[in-house]
Amino acid sequence: MKAVVAAVVMAFAIDGAIGIWQRETLQRQRQARLLLEHAARSSLYLELKRIVQEADGKSYRLTMAMQNIDPGAPLYVMLSAVGVYVQAGTTLQQVPSRPVGEAASGVVKLVDSYSYDVEFTPDVANSAELIPGYMHVRIQSDMLVARQPKAGGDIVERRTPFYVYLKPHGADDEAIKARSRMSGTPPLFIPMPPH
Repeated sequence: MKAVVAAVVMAFAIDGAIGIWQRETLQRQRQARLLLEHAARSSLYLELKRIVQEADGKSYRLTMAMQNIDPGAPLYVMLSAVGVYVQAGTTLQQVPSRPVGEAASGVVKLVDSYSYDVEFTPDVANSAELIPGYMHVRIQSDMLVARQPKAGGDIVERRTPFYVYLKPHGADDEAIKARSRMSGTPPLFIPMPPH
């Protein structure tokens, strides 16, 4: 009988120890996930640096720049295709876009900063002009962020939208100045706050 009682007590002790170990493991995993989410949102700075017109008379090239605010803790960033949308009426229509150069390649180890280019062709009939002579454009950068270069650790998704007013190829600067009361040459794009 003593052996049975000892076995039952031992089983409860083992079960309790396993429960404590599982709770602590889950807590560490949750903490690591929260720290990664925080790093992806606060340590990873993403900026739309520039937009230029391409020589083909219909496309544009944009440059995005990423910066790791904490260079002592590298981030591994997998870039997804950047989506570009032009407003037509009350809807946003996705337009063709493609990465240029190294932007198409796998995972980027981000210690300090990294820039990449995306080419897009905003061929949309009847684009909305919230500012006279300019298209209303949404640029959406999606990426996966991790602390390790290989699968197995936590990965979080980060989606960052940028909004700009974009001057179409061949736009008449004088007509834009007259319609919107601008002084000087109208810029190619006007950034907007997120909305």
